[in-house]
Amino acid sequence: MRRRPSVASRLIALALLVAGGTGPAIARATSVEAVVTDQAGKPVVDAVVTLMPVGGSPPALRPTPAVMDQVNKEFVPAVLPVVVGTPVSFPNRDNIRHHVYSFSPTKKFELPLYMGTPSAPVVFDKPGPVALGCNIHDWMVAYVYVVTTPHFTKTTADGHARVEGLPSGPYEARVWHPRQRSEAAARSITLTEDEEGRITFSLTLRPDARPVPRRDPYEGQQNG
Repeated sequence: MRRRPSVASRLIALALLVAGGTGPAIARATSVEAVVTDQAGKPVVDAVVTLMPVGGSPPALRPTPAVMDQVNKEFVPAVLPVVVGTPVSFPNRDNIRHHVYSFSPTKKFELPLYMGTPSAPVVFDKPGPVALGCNIHDWMVAYVYVVTTPHFTKTTADGHARVEGLPSGPYEARVWHPRQRSEAAARSITLTEDEEGRITFSLTLRPDARPVPRRDPYEGQQNG
């Protein structure tokens, strides 16, 4: 009497069959290099580049905690891109108090005079730009840019950035910078498994009009 193959052996055979190429192919990830320049052809730092898949279900967002530091009376980083739903902490690493606020429609909030780290982070639950300021030091300006895709990056000083781990397929690419005069046109790009994608943007930027840092009149005084 012949014995029937066990369930385990049949599963192993099925796995080998799929691995041999008769089953559905698994898409491999690829990457995109982004290059952003200004109207003079110079590289633009801190430009946020996003890629949104075209068609299909919206990509899943997995918010992870982020940090906007305050160091030497400056926000660090100057631009912080995050996905919708991200909790952001605002630690004050200076030995003086700061008063962080935003009047942006995307996220209005206020962290009154404090030192150290507030007990609760600020959750950025809507997409768009959020301008940050300090009520005590008016030259302290930074931005949180809230996006709706997990595929995003930020340019470095050479105007370049890279997005890794992208499934092949069509995407819509966009760029944002706090000093751009108008919204840049979207770029369409189709990614394939066997080559890296590349997109370029040219932005018209406004001059940097931030106030010049000055000596803090309260510096050196006890802040209890």
